Amino acid sequence: MDFRYRRHLVAGDGEAGGPKNRAGRRGDDLVVPVPLGTVVYDDLTGRLIADLSRPWERVVVARGGQGGRGNARFATSTEQAPRFAERGEPGQELTVRLELKLLADAGLVGQPNAGKSTFLARVSAARPKIADYPFTTLVPNLGVVAVPGREGASFVLADIPGLIRGAHEGAGLGDRFLRHIERTRVLVHLVDVSPLAGLEPVRAYREVRRELERYDPVLAARPEVVVATKMDVPGAEEGARRLEEELARESHPGPLYRASPLTGEGIPAVLHAVADLLAATAAPAGSEAEVPAAADAGVPTAPGDRLLSGAPGPTAGAPGPTGGTGRGRGGFDVSREGDAFVVRGEDIERMVLMTDLSSPEALRHLHYVLKRRGLYRALRRAGACPGDTVRVGEFEFLFTE
Repeated sequence: MDFRYRRHLVAGDGEAGGPKNRAGRRGDDLVVPVPLGTVVYDDLTGRLIADLSRPWERVVVARGGQGGRGNARFATSTEQAPRFAERGEPGQELTVRLELKLLADAGLVGQPNAGKSTFLARVSAARPKIADYPFTTLVPNLGVVAVPGREGASFVLADIPGLIRGAHEGAGLGDRFLRHIERTRVLVHLVDVSPLAGLEPVRAYREVRRELERYDPVLAARPEVVVATKMDVPGAEEGARRLEEELARESHPGPLYRASPLTGEGIPAVLHAVADLLAATAAPAGSEAEVPAAADAGVPTAPGDRLLSGAPGPTAGAPGPTGGTGRGRGGFDVSREGDAFVVRGEDIERMVLMTDLSSPEALRHLHYVLKRRGLYRALRRAGACPGDTVRVGEFEFLFTE
């Protein structure tokens, strides 16, 4: 909700330097708190930047630019009071997409109105909306469940809205809800076996299983506890028997548990079964992004932080050469693209960005440095002739001898 109306986040600018060779103050970092379980993607490329699934974890998604050097840094024996200085380097800009995947040990799945919210309210202190019509749950809910008869034993249970046919493609917003149980280790599948159910129990069970498999076969393969619910309704035993026979035909590894979330009948046996499966099941693999550690500690951290670096380099994703090429000893490449020669290299592009091109003195200094770096020799080797256009970043000039 914090990002619904606040889409643009900008870190503070640095300050200019002062007299007596004083450096300017660095800009403050912008730290954006997100809920535990947030997954960060580069919206342009779809690249996974980070999976923030541990407390106090942080990721740098965009880095601020390097501060420019003052005029005193360019003083020489022949020019003791230069009248130009570097500009600050622009900071990185990035559009990110945030997704929240809840962190839970077990997840309740089933058709709408299968009794999932009633089950969660019965076994935990969570108070989801409960009503006698389908789709009363519109957002996922979490509850902490204490296992009866086992001192100190507990687990986190997630209740997601009901799954209908086509949920894996977004029907009933199913694709938005299914991701919340991707991290769970055990699925608790509730099936309404009462005569009042909208679907016959076996068909309802198969439909939910089919949606899980089509969304993610790995998720569908998780350990599953199948519960026949609403056993307090007359005639429910017949539906439970048919579902039990279906599970036996499919060689389901576990028994069918009978329970009534309304009265509490059979609930302890279900919780014990879930706790046993959790004790025997490891956390799902691939829950965290493989991102290298940051090279610098620019972001303040709390004890136990893991600082991740997700910011791309300034020239990441640049297209490769399409024409004649030349290479300079300063770590840059020259390629011909159409009618222009394009120079690419992190250092040389930063140098141009930080030069005040409106200052003749700064421009003269830039050409002097480019010459020493071997740019003009590399351009000649790539086939540049007098009058050709040369482009470095957003800066263009005509090549001359």
